[in-house]
Amino acid sequence: MKENQTVVTEFILLGFCLGPRILIILFGLFSLFYIFTLLGNGVILGLISLDSRLHTPMYFFLSNLAIVDIAYACNTVPQMLVNLLKPLKPISFVGCLAQTFLFLTFAHIECLLLVVMSYDRYVAICHPLRYSAIMSWRICITLAVTSWVCSSLLALVHLVLILRLPFCGPHEINHFFCEILSVLKLACADTTLNQVVIFAACVFILVGPLCLVLVSYTCILVAILRIQSREGRTKAFSTCSSHLSVVGLFFGSAIVMYMAPRSSHPEEQQKILFLFYSFFNPMLNPLIYSLRNAEVKVALKRALHKESNSLMSMTFELPAAVSRSLHS
Repeated sequence: MKENQTVVTEFILLGFCLGPRILIILFGLFSLFYIFTLLGNGVILGLISLDSRLHTPMYFFLSNLAIVDIAYACNTVPQMLVNLLKPLKPISFVGCLAQTFLFLTFAHIECLLLVVMSYDRYVAICHPLRYSAIMSWRICITLAVTSWVCSSLLALVHLVLILRLPFCGPHEINHFFCEILSVLKLACADTTLNQVVIFAACVFILVGPLCLVLVSYTCILVAILRIQSREGRTKAFSTCSSHLSVVGLFFGSAIVMYMAPRSSHPEEQQKILFLFYSFFNPMLNPLIYSLRNAEVKVALKRALHKESNSLMSMTFELPAAVSRSLHS
């Protein structure tokens, strides 16, 4: 057994069991989605960094969420695209565990960031006069750093528990990336402790944060209904509805994957859910925030208007410069 445990030094990601033509179509489609994900979240980051009007706690947390979404996509999608073109291409044992660790880290961070963002909206709407004092930059940075550190430590716990297990074959992972449950199926030892920790983590990182978010938005809804100004109610609903859309997409798909009963075809259905959870969510988040948030749309218009003005000024300055050089 000890000799067999050293045999598995790499895994094979089976990905999607489809025909070669469909795989090529999926490669083109997913490549476009990947580009949209990077561009969309990159635009959000660019707008927040360049527009001083967006230098507020809300958009500070939104920029962290955009970074997480970019990291999500970069962690899982490139390997998936490679497997679509070259099926059964192996991934090293270290690379597989690194992918698992990063995926768990980014998933935990997004959960905690969504809770922090809901608290930020609660303070902004329910305690507007005390908002600057409560959500100071020191508090915001502390909350963001705490989210990143706690998420990394929790993912590290899962990684350590995986490393204690022997892997002596088979070495085929029926997934398009090294998802933790799929990796545990290949272990040649009892994984009860791992399963218990995963369930406890789901309660702590999914159910707990979701309850906090729901409590925050219940208070926000009550406060919004008390607003006398119609414009104020509209602005509050617009800001909070975008956040609730992201919360619903993220927590809904995650709870279905990890806490719902297994279906008759769990593995194939889980691939689709993970595809939505780790791939489509990062692509949809910037669209939701940009289309449902008036401030982001205004900032985007200002940036485009400024860019067009700079291009026009360059257009007029170039002939003038050429004319001056000819006269001289």
